[in-house]
Amino acid sequence: MFVHEHLMQAVYFAPRGKRRLIFLGTNIQQRYLSPEDRLIGFVGVAGAGKSLLIRGMFPGLELTNDDDGINIRPLPLMEDAERGHFRYHTYHLDVRFESAFTQPWKIAEAIQKATAKGHRVVVEHFDLIYPQLGVNAEVLIGVGEEVIVTRPTVFGPDPQSIADIVFESIKFRRMAHSAEDITSMILEEMGLTKPEVHSDIKHGFVLELPEKPDIDLDLVEQRVLDLIDADLPICFADDGHIRVGQMLYPCTGPRIHMRRTGEIKGFLLLKEFRFDPIAQLYTIAGIVGEEMMPTRSIDLFGGRNANS
Repeated sequence: MFVHEHLMQAVYFAPRGKRRLIFLGTNIQQRYLSPEDRLIGFVGVAGAGKSLLIRGMFPGLELTNDDDGINIRPLPLMEDAERGHFRYHTYHLDVRFESAFTQPWKIAEAIQKATAKGHRVVVEHFDLIYPQLGVNAEVLIGVGEEVIVTRPTVFGPDPQSIADIVFESIKFRRMAHSAEDITSMILEEMGLTKPEVHSDIKHGFVLELPEKPDIDLDLVEQRVLDLIDADLPICFADDGHIRVGQMLYPCTGPRIHMRRTGEIKGFLLLKEFRFDPIAQLYTIAGIVGEEMMPTRSIDLFGGRNANS
C-alpha cells in the first residue's frame, strides 16, 4: 500500500533558492508520485518556482519554456498530437505561454490524446486549462508561500481553490525573502559574515550563524526598517544577484522579491539569538505581514503571537 494512495494534502514551506527548490521537487516525486500518474498539474504565479520543482520531480525533462526566456517552438505535445504519434513518455506544457499561440480547446484536446495513450503531461498553470479539460490532475501542486501537494478526488480540491490560496500567500514569501536579503545586507555592513544557510518559518525567515554575534538586534531591525521606508527598487540582476537601489547583492532566489522595499509590511525581528544544539548554529528570526499585528512576540511556527 503506497503512501500516495492515502494522500489528502501535504504542505511544505516553499524554499528560496534554486538548489533547495529542486531538492524539494525530488522529495515530492519520491513521496507522492506514482509511475502510473499521467496528468500532473501545477498552479502558481510566474516566478514562484514551479519550473524548478518540475526539474526536481522530473530530471531530464525538457521544459518548453524557462526563466531564461528559452521557448521551444513548435511545442512537442501539440506537434505530436497533430501527427497522432507521441515520441516521448513525458511532456511539459505551460498553458499561460502556449495560450498565446493555441486555442485552449486545442491544448485540452492534445493533453487528452497524450494521456489516453499512456503518456504523462506535466502542466503549468493547470487552473487555466481545467475548464476546457473537464478532468482534474491526478497530482495537483500549488506553489505560493507554501507548496501544497494534493491528490484530488471527484470531490476536489479543484485547481481554482488551490490557486486562490497560493496566489494570495505568495506575497508573504516575497516579502520574507526581500526582508531576509536586506537583513543579511545590514548584518554584513555591521561586520558579520554573510549567513550562508537559511531556513523558513511561516511569514518569515531564519538566518543561521556559526557564532553568536555581538550586535544590537534593535539596531539591526531599525536599519532594515530605514531601508524599507526608503522605498528602494528591488530588481533581478542575474541568476546569482539582486539589486537593491544601486546595491548589488548575492541571492539564491533573485526572482522571488517584492518590487520595492516599501512593499515589505510589518517587519519585525525576534530580539534574541536562539541556539540550535543539533546544527550548532545561532539563529536570527524575522517575520513580515501587517495582517498579524499588533504583537509582542513571535511564534516561529505560526508567525506573530499577540497573546504572549
